[in-house]
Amino acid sequence: MSTVVPPLTAAGGEATNPSSKTIVFAADAPLQMECGVILAPFTIAYQTYGVLNAERSNAVLVCHALTGDQHVSNTHPVTGKPGWWETMVGPGRPIDTNSFFVICSNVLGGCMGTTGPAAVNPATGKAFGLEMPIVTIKDMVRAQSMLIDHLGIDQLFCVAGGSMGGMQVLQWAASYPDRIFAALPIATAARHSSQNIAFHEVGRQAVMADPNWRGGRYLEEGTRPEKGLAVARMAAHITYMSDDSLHRKFGRKLQERSAPTFSFDADFQVESYLRHQGSTFVERFDANSYLYVTRAMDYFDLAADYGGLLAKAFRSIKTRFCVVSFNSDWLFPTTESRAIVHALNAGGASVSFVEIDTNKGHDAFLLDIPDLISTTRGFLDSAARARGLKVADAS
Repeated sequence: MSTVVPPLTAAGGEATNPSSKTIVFAADAPLQMECGVILAPFTIAYQTYGVLNAERSNAVLVCHALTGDQHVSNTHPVTGKPGWWETMVGPGRPIDTNSFFVICSNVLGGCMGTTGPAAVNPATGKAFGLEMPIVTIKDMVRAQSMLIDHLGIDQLFCVAGGSMGGMQVLQWAASYPDRIFAALPIATAARHSSQNIAFHEVGRQAVMADPNWRGGRYLEEGTRPEKGLAVARMAAHITYMSDDSLHRKFGRKLQERSAPTFSFDADFQVESYLRHQGSTFVERFDANSYLYVTRAMDYFDLAADYGGLLAKAFRSIKTRFCVVSFNSDWLFPTTESRAIVHALNAGGASVSFVEIDTNKGHDAFLLDIPDLISTTRGFLDSAARARGLKVADAS
């Protein structure tokens, strides 16, 4: 194994030369994947914030959502924008980097440096494309556990994440219950619903219908299925918001015009907004990674490994949980979080549950929501005291 910090402007893009730390697991440290394939070698790209204490007891693993990455609390190297969870992670934030050592890795199958379809297949010297084995949430978590081992951390203080990140949190609790002291799954579910699988399939079909997709070989052939990926992002983005938030933000307002054009131009502000979301997304995300990571979410069904009984996944677990949902989230509604809480209670876990009142929809976990901030801070401060950790004064 070797740790490499590549130059910021390395050629080949973030998929092969990420602007973050990487760890390469060689053939002597393979990853056994759920699909039956042994993956070796493979790379994990990750970021860290704060300082690991002498006891190695203050580490927090942040798990990113579908289109997120490892750049939680730093300027993104591709977009130049702030990190995706700077409302939550940083000095004086609820996940306070003055107190905690925060780790976030790009998931397996991603496109920001961890091995995925845009990475080079060592067997061919070309991008994996569809030769990349199908990835699951459990595979992502296994890879993360290998990274945590490499960092010399026996037990994480907390694993936290929203949406697909929350799925990873739940998988961590089930797979490695003795390795996490606290868990914070936000706006998530223990399995992907048929409705959500359907939305993902629409997005995948949009990508694959783009003639520039070239059967997944677009990198090899010098093309990019930008239009298909943009449409996939537009469709998905609607599900991240609520009807109320869309109405409040846009209503039926026209975009820089006083009357309809009676054409298929973006007459409405909401149309222009979605087109912008699509066009900016393709600048930072790989189309094949979109196929793989959405598929990983689709396959997620935590109870399936436990005879269909979710409570068995958490039997006698000692991890402390705080489960958070949002009342306007129709992608991962509160009923899904309640099912997790009921299973945790049945398994004898220590669990608190908060449903936050907001009109922001699913994406509320990424936004500056006061109740989310206070809930997270309170939970982590309480857990830190229980573990005997010193926490910096947020004031």
